[in-house]
Amino acid sequence: MAKHDPDLSLLLHALSDPTRRAMLSRLTKGPAAVTALAAPTRLRLPTILRHLSVLEAAGLIATAKDGRVRSCTLVPTALDPVRGWMDEQRAQWEARFDRLEDHVMKLMETPDDC
Repeated sequence: MAKHDPDLSLLLHALSDPTRRAMLSRLTKGPAAVTALAAPTRLRLPTILRHLSVLEAAGLIATAKDGRVRSCTLVPTALDPVRGWMDEQRAQWEARFDRLEDHVMKLMETPDDC
């Protein structure tokens, strides 16, 4: 994975906002109309639509219009790049901590020459 993956940047940007994360949490229960996603936020519709466009651009949601009702659906596989990046970071940090622990153990085994 590239260090500056634009898709990963879009996903992390989309996940950075608590309103968008709350919308995603709601969508884990199933598809929802835009009005249902907007209700708990008390934000105006244009603001909600901007949030939804960020989520859709990141591929986290899909939207569909049926008559006058626009519905949103979660796309759970869109989080795979974030999960992969986090796993890589975890592996790197665990390896660093293991090397640090080895180093500290060697220092503790070495007698002081004072």
